[in-house]
Amino acid sequence: MPSQLILASASPRRRQLLACLGLDFGCERADIDETPWPGENPVAHARRLALTKADVVAARQPQAIVLAADTVVVLEGQILGKPVDADEARQMLRALRSRPHEVISAVAMAASGRIEAVEHISRVWMRAYTDAEIEAYIATGDPLDKAGAYAIQHPDFRPVARFEGCFASIMGLPLGLVADLLTLYGLYPNPTWPAACHALTGQCCHLPTPTC
Repeated sequence: MPSQLILASASPRRRQLLACLGLDFGCERADIDETPWPGENPVAHARRLALTKADVVAARQPQAIVLAADTVVVLEGQILGKPVDADEARQMLRALRSRPHEVISAVAMAASGRIEAVEHISRVWMRAYTDAEIEAYIATGDPLDKAGAYAIQHPDFRPVARFEGCFASIMGLPLGLVADLLTLYGLYPNPTWPAACHALTGQCCHLPTPTC
């Protein structure tokens, strides 16, 4: 059984979250085309991208356990990816304002020719932020590498009024699902990982079956 764990991502958020599990890991970006296929539903899209990322990196690192993830924001059935520029970020943030949407985070694991994926869906309600707040947030550059043009954890913008689901999953990595998958591949997270997740996100992980 391969023992090296590789996160197929360059996301600092996913690195922070994965570190909560107390396991050593490396990082390697997959660099794939993330364009949705015509007619592809959001869950299938997130799963396909996570599986593709895992498969690409596993082909380069056949002795490793490869973990990949993909997160999509979905508003009324429409996938909101990463905005291409400030104008698109502005449009997304205005469309999301004062409304609910879904955040789907899919996780894939690949090792020894075996690959599988699971996903977590959270429901998120955005607050009634102002146009001036949108402009100040865009000026930070933060929205441009985020699905849906926002980060739930941003300390100043704080765009989310409330959510149902998992804070870590909305950030980009559902740690409970990751912990369960890793044990199937012979890697065992530190039992205190929910406390580490709480320290990072400020949100509780519910035991004994955490959803984050």
